[in-house]
Order: sequence, then C-alpha cells, then structure tokens
Amino acid sequence: MVQFFSSVGTVFSAAIALRVVLLIYGSFQDAFSPMKYTDIDYFVFTDAARFISRGRSPYARDTYRYTPLLAWFIYPTTWQGSWFLFGKILFALGDIAAGWLILLILRSSGKMPLDRALKFASIWLLNPMVAQISTRGSSEGLLGVIVSALLWSVLAGRMGLAGCLLGFAVHFKIYPFIYATSIIWWLDDEHCPPKSDKNFRRPKTIYEQVVSFTNPSRVTIAVFSLLTFTILNGAMYYAYGWPFLQHSYFHHLTRIDHRHNFSPYNTLLYLNSSPTGNASIKLESWAFVPQLFLSTVAIPLALAKKDLPSTMLAQTFAFVTFNKVCTSQYFLWYIMFLPFYLPTSTLLQKPATGIVAGVLWVFWLHQGYRLEFLGISSFVPGLWASSVFFFLVNIWILGIIITDLGRTSKSQTKLAGNKKNI
Repeated sequence: MVQFFSSVGTVFSAAIALRVVLLIYGSFQDAFSPMKYTDIDYFVFTDAARFISRGRSPYARDTYRYTPLLAWFIYPTTWQGSWFLFGKILFALGDIAAGWLILLILRSSGKMPLDRALKFASIWLLNPMVAQISTRGSSEGLLGVIVSALLWSVLAGRMGLAGCLLGFAVHFKIYPFIYATSIIWWLDDEHCPPKSDKNFRRPKTIYEQVVSFTNPSRVTIAVFSLLTFTILNGAMYYAYGWPFLQHSYFHHLTRIDHRHNFSPYNTLLYLNSSPTGNASIKLESWAFVPQLFLSTVAIPLALAKKDLPSTMLAQTFAFVTFNKVCTSQYFLWYIMFLPFYLPTSTLLQKPATGIVAGVLWVFWLHQGYRLEFLGISSFVPGLWASSVFFFLVNIWILGIIITDLGRTSKSQTKLAGNKKNI
C-alpha cells in the first residue's frame, strides 16, 4: 500500500482503470439489465446535441436546463458508431484532470510529501462515487476541473486566468459565483503584496486601507471574470434567445424537483408539484436566504483569509446543505475540496468522530432506497424525517469544519498538514 502511493503513475493509472471498468460495465448493464446504468441526464445532453446537429436549439429538448456549450462539448455523440460514449469519456477525463490539479495544489506548499499528497488526492481520484457519477453521464466532472483550475490559478497568482475561469464556471453552472467573495477577500496584501511598495507591512490609515482594497489582483480577477461571463452569455443569448436565459438561469429560481432529492424540502416540493397541490405554500422559496448568507457572506468573510481552499469547502457544503434541491451529483461539488481540509481536520485526527459522521451521513439512503427501488410510498414520515435528520447531520459536520478552520492561521499550514499517515 505504501509503494502504491509512492508513484504518481500508479495512482493515476488506477484512477483511469476504475473509470474504464465502469464504462465497460455500464455498457453491459444498459444492454442486458432493466435497471439502466446511464443517467437520464446523459440522454438529455445527447438529445440536445442532436438538436444542435440539426440546426435547432438545444432547448427543443424538454428538461435541458444547461448552457448550450455543454451540448456543443459532446457534439461527437451525434456521430454514427460508438461515439455515444464520447460525453462519458470526456466527463471521466475531467475527473482525472481535476485530480491532477488537486495534487498540484497539495504539493504547492512544498511541505507535503508526495505519497501523502497522493493519498489525499485519491479521495477524489479513487472515489467510487466520483467515478460512477461521471461514467453514468453526469457533467460534474467538467465542472470539477474548471473549479479546481480556478483554485490553482488563484493560489498560483495567475489572476487573469483565474478571472476567466470564474466567469466561465458561473456561466457553466451558476453556483460557483459563491467563490467570488472568498477569493476577493483572500487577495489582500499578505497574499498578493504590491511589488512597488516595500513598506506595505507598515500600519495603514483607514483611507489607505479602503484604497488598497482595490489592489491589482482584485481588479484583474473582477474585470476578467465579468468580461468572460458577459461575452459567453451574450453569445449564447444571440444564438438561442430568451430560452437560454429561461432554462439556464431563471428556471432554477422556481424549480420544484423532488426526485432523488435529499433536501428536507423534498416533501413540500412533491406536494407543490401536484396539480391539486397548494401552490400558495412556498416555504421552500425562502431557502436561499440562509443559504446565500452563509455561503457568500458569513463563511468567506470569517474564514477565507485563513485558508482559502478549505473555506471554499465550507461554502460549498453550506450551499448544498441549505439548497432546496440536493441530489447526489451535488456532493461532488464539495468532495473535491476534502483533500485540502482533511489533513489536519477533526474528522481525521479523531477517527471516532469521522466514523460517526460518515455513518449518520448515509442514513438517508435507507428511506431513499425504499421509495426509489422498492416503490414504497415512504414520504411521510419516513423520507421527510430522514431528510430532516440528514440536514441536521450536515449542519453538525459544517460546524466541525468551521471550528477547524477557525483554528487555522494560514493556508500553507493547512496544506502542509502533519506527518501522520492517513
């Protein structure tokens, strides 16, 4: 096991092999089993690409709620032969590229040994959930490489690239906008000292602090992200008109998806989705208030200057926990940040706490299995109670993460970790 994690090639070969096996297995399951391996979303993506190949809008495909770029990325799936798997392969390669960037970030401090960095990077690379979701046809693998590249570019001081990636990430899927606050707050003089001011560490007046807040790094990332987002959205609107805005953005304000939903709002969404439901009850519409306050204001302002990667984990965890729709794909949004947080976390240093958190976290699956696979109507009290319990467990875990980050003085300290093996 020690030798396995001493080689980059071995770990990445295993990660690639895992995805190849799942792709082959998935093809057989789709061909011979009544329970299909391929996610329904993948058929939505490929149908949208097929509409594009015929000169039509991707939104001619019902339930396509994404940027048209996604359909263009998997355009080869419209070709004859075995090209149908192209999108899955692309998403899986995105997983691998994200894993490589995670490894680069872990090693960037120069203090974490290679074998230890590979172990933590394997939380993403060798994670069966990550590999399965991408090989089933979910596009989260592409999002993972975009967000990990964003983090790498910020830590590497490449602000123009970081701005372009941030704008592209928000265009591709809305939620990465939450990272703007933490990145901007992190980019102070300590992390991006002005080259022309040799005395930047002297105490500054209030006026100087206000002026220095708009330092070149902050201005660069703001300008490049805004330009990228505006250009991409302008091009898509020019090509596809109002349906682009409606399905890619505004739909998410009123969506009432209740299938495969871990959120405590799932029962309300289920009732409101019925033609006879009480449409005046819209409690779930206010879910964004605590969600956005925690993920875009409270957490980044309190923690970003201490540890940017782990703060992004806490932001994402809070965003997913308080979202009115929470599916298994969303878990990948914060799993990719776990390698940066876990090295000195309470969940790892106190194994009992980590085990309890893991066991409680998967408790919801029992009620979900009864509903989705056995066809048992377990909405109330079973599924609703389990979702509330899952929500409370996530709040507890979020509290642990925030408490751990409160003890961290610098990002480099966190990334370096200690010498104890996992």
